[in-house]
Amino acid sequence: WPFQSFAGHPNFIFILLPKNAGKRKAQIAAIRRSSGDLVLNVDSDTMLASDVVTKLALKMQDPGIGAAMGQLTASNRSDTWLTRLIDMEYWLACNEERAAQARFGAVMCCCGPCAMYRRSALLLLLDQYETQTFRGKPSDFGEDRHLTILMLKAGLRTEYVPDAIAATVVPDSLGAYLRQQLRWARSTFRDTWLALNLLPGLNRFLTLDVVGQNLGPLLLAVSVLTALAQFVLMGTMPWWTILTIVFMTIVRCSVVALRARQLRFIGFSVHTFINVFLCSPESYA
Repeated sequence: WPFQSFAGHPNFIFILLPKNAGKRKAQIAAIRRSSGDLVLNVDSDTMLASDVVTKLALKMQDPGIGAAMGQLTASNRSDTWLTRLIDMEYWLACNEERAAQARFGAVMCCCGPCAMYRRSALLLLLDQYETQTFRGKPSDFGEDRHLTILMLKAGLRTEYVPDAIAATVVPDSLGAYLRQQLRWARSTFRDTWLALNLLPGLNRFLTLDVVGQNLGPLLLAVSVLTALAQFVLMGTMPWWTILTIVFMTIVRCSVVALRARQLRFIGFSVHTFINVFLCSPESYA
């Protein structure tokens, strides 16, 4: 960002914190200095399409909506095989998971790279947001999901706007990707407990979705461990487990390729191996 070129502009205020206190503290400082009805959160490595603010603001005209997120893509998609997979993963997360949740008015996590919030609601929730702890220590992860849950607990809806496009930089190495996934998994599991009392008031699909997000990886990990135990102890190949995972992968990727009308999603089947042998074991380690 060319900060100096905007430093003297009356529409911009730059806030420099005494030290790097993390994303949450920076958000809170900016929100408390803001004055508009809506607050747009954008990560530093994210580029917005020229009409993103307009499209999100149009959605936020409904006073019952507390937050809305745009669609994320990988700005560095063409860098490596991993960034191509992550770009497809983002498409799935936005256009399957978030789009389905939005039909029932409760996107469970408005992603940080591009999310707009109602400022009046934020001001009421800031103290809860700032003082969140995990295992007795101030929380330093999962800001996006926690802030979304607080919005839902306040009785506001959260939405997804698919044509508000934001391109963000994604990890281009496996180590960085796995560390990111571990942070996100911790956030998902922790904030699920906060969302449990919300579920009775939400649509049954959302209950099923929340349960699936948390139990699905656990069941997958158990299946893989059982298959490995069968191979080691009995000396037989766990063909049923292997064939089931392969079949589910092929069906899912084929359906997405048809929906998106992009054959590249067939290649997303490679992500299954990363999920089975790296992401799931790491999440439950």
